[in-house]
Amino acid sequence: MDILVRGNSVDGTIRVFAAVTTELVNEMRRIHDTSATASAALGRLLTGAAIMGAQLKGEDDAITLQINGDGPLGTMIAVTDSNAHVRGYVANPHADLMPNSKGKLDVGGAVGSGFLSVIRDLGLKEPYIGRIPLTTGEIAEDLTYYYAKSEQIPTAIALGVLVDTDLSIKAAGGYMIQLMPEATDETADKLTELIQNLPPITDMVANGMTAQEIAFAVTNGFDMVIENKSAEPAYECKCSRQRMERALISIGRKDIREIIDEQGEAEMCCQFCDKKYVFSKEQLEEIYDKAQ
Repeated sequence: MDILVRGNSVDGTIRVFAAVTTELVNEMRRIHDTSATASAALGRLLTGAAIMGAQLKGEDDAITLQINGDGPLGTMIAVTDSNAHVRGYVANPHADLMPNSKGKLDVGGAVGSGFLSVIRDLGLKEPYIGRIPLTTGEIAEDLTYYYAKSEQIPTAIALGVLVDTDLSIKAAGGYMIQLMPEATDETADKLTELIQNLPPITDMVANGMTAQEIAFAVTNGFDMVIENKSAEPAYECKCSRQRMERALISIGRKDIREIIDEQGEAEMCCQFCDKKYVFSKEQLEEIYDKAQ
């Protein structure tokens, strides 16, 4: 079972989040039939979103991560709620590249150059939107840069997806460490040295480490307390027939009439879970009346 934990140092200067998301990413791969590179890219984005969702307070709060890159993967989106339940999609799920010079999946090349947008919907009149240029396209580095640039929070993020030879997900997870304003330069230097000597997050997960063990490993040497309340990250789509009906209503009476006259029915497909919804001519007539 996937688990996400969070904790703080006893002196309040460090905050840590750690997650195992292997099942979540496997479900994403099953739904979208992603290539190895697409699985790694979208899997990292979904894991990052789940970790960021653990910071949300309200039950209806949400965060959307959107990457607009010029690489072959195209646009990628991940949406999370406060329970670390996520959904997402990649424009070109079958796009793939040869391994990079290190023999690793070339996520950066597949994402390309572009922008990362972080949209926080906290139930206010307008959502907060932060936008930064992509630094590497490797996802974790871009999210780290987002926190430094847009929120001025010193942050270290690691995200990883290990794809097996049959394209299933062997291991996936991530962690995020943040320094609070009271942290000293000595604390920052000690953490930096520690992180530089850590094994890849996918090695930790593949070797059977739990999220709690990862959280303690990445803050080794500091007095940490892990909260009792953990989250269970999961891939969960919130689509419904009612939502699709509202989407049809939103396009306006003129376009609905054209669909009725020219096609006789409408088929809509959810981008997040690929579920199809079919509306008959009679149902479209009812929707047309509602659009008045």
